[in-house]
Order: sequence, then structure tokens, then C-alpha cells
Amino acid sequence: MEVITQVEKIVKLENVDLLLLLGFNDINLKTLEERFNTVITVRGDVVYLKGVKEEVELIEKIIKEMIFVLNTSGKLKPDDVRTIIELTDEGKEVVNEKEINNIILYTRKAAIRAKTPNQISYYESVLKNDICFAIGPAGTGKTYMAVAFAVAALKKGIVQKIVLVRPAVEAGESLGFLPGDFREKIDPYLRPLFDALQEMLPIDQLRNHIEKGIIEIVPLAYMRGRTLNDAYVILDEAQNASTMQMKMFLTRLGPNSKSIITGDITQIDLPSKAQSGLIQVKNILSNVDGVGFTYFDKNDVVRHRLVKDIIDAYDSFNNEED
Repeated sequence: MEVITQVEKIVKLENVDLLLLLGFNDINLKTLEERFNTVITVRGDVVYLKGVKEEVELIEKIIKEMIFVLNTSGKLKPDDVRTIIELTDEGKEVVNEKEINNIILYTRKAAIRAKTPNQISYYESVLKNDICFAIGPAGTGKTYMAVAFAVAALKKGIVQKIVLVRPAVEAGESLGFLPGDFREKIDPYLRPLFDALQEMLPIDQLRNHIEKGIIEIVPLAYMRGRTLNDAYVILDEAQNASTMQMKMFLTRLGPNSKSIITGDITQIDLPSKAQSGLIQVKNILSNVDGVGFTYFDKNDVVRHRLVKDIIDAYDSFNNEED
């Protein structure tokens, strides 16, 4: 018969707000206790653990990760604790100290962070400016990071809503001729934004936010006449916005709002005679205070390794034609 040896361990809680760490009425501590058999006792700034060695060591790691998350995001909720438990239990690293300043958002799967030099510049630009442009090829994380910035701001209470916008160029921005109701008409054009949101928020919470209008996903044509206050506004695929649409979008921003505009100027689907508002805006706003531009290249590609090779192949082909 195998003898299970119990151990005792002390974990010192240093450089952390104990009330926020443990949660209201110790809800974060209770979340931890519900998951494990180890006896967890908190006295002052010390945690006493008594249980099976492997579990005690795992809980010690989880507590340290909880402290990191709290100190970097300013908040720690039971959902965050559950995420940390899952990731740590699977042997995944929730946070790397060297990259801690580049973390945008914690999700159930991992921490979303800026990795490449241009992504780090993007991160810093978003912190500094109220309007940010992210321009570069597919797969560089422009849109995904933009959505993560917005979700993080919503979770922290910095903004009250998120508005995600895309031009529906393939439908000529005139959606009436398409079959189905409004949602069915626009779904194909807005699906990439919804996919990103699904990775960052529990599906029930996402649906609730959409139903209450806390998160809106709308075509660019439906932005005219609006003023967006206390909002995080993202325009994706902005290379397909006309010059007039770009001006219209940028002037929707109200008090306490931020905006990110992403696009790839090599993939413009506008009619041949129409100028892309994303190309024009570089010349108009590049020296305006509070507006930032970040440019990505193939070295920032974070999708499948073949995406970078495909971009290389097209660049070579176009250079030969020139």
C-alpha cells in the first residue's frame, strides 16, 4: 500500500494588496480551495499550505502567478484565478517576467502579449495615443492585438463599450440586396472580429455583452452620424475604407474614447478609381499629436510559418514584374 506523505509549506505574500489578492469576502481564496484538497490558511501576509507535496508545490506556483497577474492588471477576479489554475496545472507559463510589461490581456488559454519589436512599438503607441494606426501584412497580429487592447480596457473599466467596425466592400456597403436579416447579411464580413472576441471572452459573457450593446460589431456604413463616448473603437481592414469614409470614422470619436485602425495596403478591394483612405491618412495625420502609426512586415507574422513564405513569394513576383 502506497503511503501518501503530507508536507507543510509557508508562502510569503510580498508586494501585493492582500484584499485584492484574496478577493471580496475571500472569493479568490475560496476559488482556490474549491479546486484542491490542500489545507490553505492565510494569516496576515503568510499563506500556510498542508497537503500532498505535488499539490502544495502547484498551489505555491498558482499563488505566485496570481500575484503577478494582480500587479500587472490591477485586478484579480475568480475567473482570472480559474484561468491561472488551468494554465499552471497544464504546465503552461502564465507570465514571463522579462515580458511582463508587454502583456495586453490574460485569457483562459494564455497571456496575450506583444512579442516582436514592431508589436512592442504597437503596444507602446496604444498606451501613448488615443488614435493608433497599425499597417502591415496579414498574420502580424494587428487585429488580434487591437481586440485584446479593447477587451482589456473594458475589463478594467477604462471604457464602457467596444465598437468593432469593418467595411463590407464585397457587398458594396449596400447590404439590402443580400438575403436574410441584418445579422445574417453582415456576419461574413464581421466574422474575423467575432472569432477574436470568442478567444478572449467566455461565450456566455460575449453574448450578454452583445445583447446589451456593450460590444457592437457593425459595418462601416452604419457609423455615419454617431458620436462614441467612453468607447474603444476599432476599424479593421481599413484599406477598404474610402477617403471620405476614413474621415467620417475618425470624427466619430467622443470624450474618453480610443481608436485603433488596422489594415494592409497591399490588399485593397476598392474599385480601381477609388483611393484608399488608409493610404491618404498617412500623409494627413502623421504629424498630429495623439495619433500614432505602427508599421509591420513579414518578420512580425505570427500565423502558420507558410504565411511568411507566401508573403515573400508574392513580394518576389511583384518585384520581377516591376
